[in-house]
Amino acid sequence: MKILKFCPNCGKESLNWDSEKKWSCSNCNFTLYNNVAGAVAVVIRCGDEVYLTRRNQEPKKGKLDLAGGFVDPRESAEQTCKRELSEELQLDIDVKNLKYLTSLPNVYQYKEIDYNTIDLFYEYSVSEKFEVSLALSEISETHWIPLNEINLDDLAFDSQKIFFREYLKNF
Repeated sequence: MKILKFCPNCGKESLNWDSEKKWSCSNCNFTLYNNVAGAVAVVIRCGDEVYLTRRNQEPKKGKLDLAGGFVDPRESAEQTCKRELSEELQLDIDVKNLKYLTSLPNVYQYKEIDYNTIDLFYEYSVSEKFEVSLALSEISETHWIPLNEINLDDLAFDSQKIFFREYLKNF
């Protein structure tokens, strides 16, 4: 973890990291918490296939990923699913058809900082496969992949590997 050194309150080089979740200033007693961030991942499913994206940016550039992202302030997880699917895939969904599946902890490392996340997994079933025109730089390509052909080592994040290990037991 890239350690912050300067206190945002007093400006002194006096921040100490507790190796888990907070920095404390030995000069002014200010505490800065590294709280868990909420994120969503949506399994878009058509029959026995799922729609996966390929990451076009770090972290984990080139790895397969579920559509999703971080929850914004004052946004529900379901609203995040709708926003992220619209932003990433230009897909407009009805949040009433989202099915919550589970949550798993994860670490999202970005520019040498480890962000602890709680990844909320949802399933969104569609009756027909579709393709999207990717206009954004976050995703390089998309794939419909049969569930029995998913290689866990190709997935970007540990939480998704753990998720699919359990999810695939039902098929």
